[in-house]
Amino acid sequence: MQENQNIEWKESWRDEYLKWICGFANADCGKLFIGIDDKGKIVGIDNATKLLDEIPNKVRNHLGVVVEINLHTDDNKQYLEITTEPYPFPVSYKGQYHIRSGSTKQELKGTALDKFLLRKQGKHWDSVPVPYVSVKDLEQNVFELFRKKAIKSKRLETNILDETFEQLLDKLHLSENKYLTRASVLLFHNQPEKFITGAYIKIGYFRTDDDLLFQDVINGDLFSQVEKTMDLLLTKYLKATISYQRIYRVEEYDYPEPALREALINAVVHKDYSSGNPVQISVYDDKIMFWNEGQLPETWTVDKLKQKHSSIPYNPDIASTFFRAGMIEAWGRGTIKILEECKAKGLPEPIFEYDQPGFWIIFNNLPNNMKTNSNTESSVKGSVKGSVKSSVKILELIKENNQITIPELAEKIKISTRAVEKQIDKLKTENKLKRVGGRKHGHWEIVEKKKP
Repeated sequence: MQENQNIEWKESWRDEYLKWICGFANADCGKLFIGIDDKGKIVGIDNATKLLDEIPNKVRNHLGVVVEINLHTDDNKQYLEITTEPYPFPVSYKGQYHIRSGSTKQELKGTALDKFLLRKQGKHWDSVPVPYVSVKDLEQNVFELFRKKAIKSKRLETNILDETFEQLLDKLHLSENKYLTRASVLLFHNQPEKFITGAYIKIGYFRTDDDLLFQDVINGDLFSQVEKTMDLLLTKYLKATISYQRIYRVEEYDYPEPALREALINAVVHKDYSSGNPVQISVYDDKIMFWNEGQLPETWTVDKLKQKHSSIPYNPDIASTFFRAGMIEAWGRGTIKILEECKAKGLPEPIFEYDQPGFWIIFNNLPNNMKTNSNTESSVKGSVKGSVKSSVKILELIKENNQITIPELAEKIKISTRAVEKQIDKLKTENKLKRVGGRKHGHWEIVEKKKP
């Protein structure tokens, strides 16, 4: 037995460990052992009988939940096993909400707390009502476009032509009582950014990672964002080979258009809109990268995502509306379609990369017959894994000099200071690095992982 997402060891009891029980109750369940050190060695406790009575009462009084507590003996040493089941409602400790994530306990704050509370109520971010927005503020031409698409896709009956906008929103679960939801604003308002920060798409053409040649920002309702972005990609950002079939001109792009559209829709539909960050598309001479903020459930892997799911259902009401409009072909087919389209064109399999807090889909335009070349293959992987190598180099340089500055790191690694700051933020989030003291007199400290 070792510490993991559902197991925590403590040598002795402290009332602050009620936070750990709170974290287990808000997560998937867990066991807290009292009388075992952080190496898994049973050290025993002297007051086991007393704690058998005290702990359940403290848990009930402070958390409002019930736990199962058992006394165990090993080699004449007593220790306690406290089992906490997951609770269907949010559990707080002195007004604070904690959750077990991985092998650590975290206090939920800000948007993370908002999403947690919504999830516990059986709701999701895009279903939250928005005050001061009425149906007359939405774009009627977008409604009409949606009606036509939904009828063409045969996912709504033709009688939707006779329904009012209010009735249509109700049928799509985009209104609640007298209020419209966030999903309705994103889908049908021509300026969703007035209500939701970062509700747009940013696309740029890069010569190198830190050399941006030109860029565009795409605003408007989500339907328009998808169409405008695809139009820009095909007319401004991507090269096409021109050929003729009899008298007809044929343009063929390096990447299959259906795969690009699917990647774009996935990014738009499954983005975490509470983050305030836009969907970002980076175009290079040899690759194109789609990024949206979001995260995988803890039990998911990228391989599982590729096999069974189109992406993360952050916004089910938005996803459902896109599905009814025929913009999503079938549930769970998104990534499969992307893989099939690239294979049919003879391109390498796209790279699906989850790098908290976001998700990448990366298309490389090397043909299949070049994939056998080990140098080419390693260079493709290197362009994707560059951020990983940079973070390793940063840690190595900090080990040599824990007072090294960000400009010095950038100069030694040969990347921009902005790229260094991004890697440092990632290392802090992953609890691999922390800053002690201020900018002038402080220093870096590498967080050493506990050995199991």
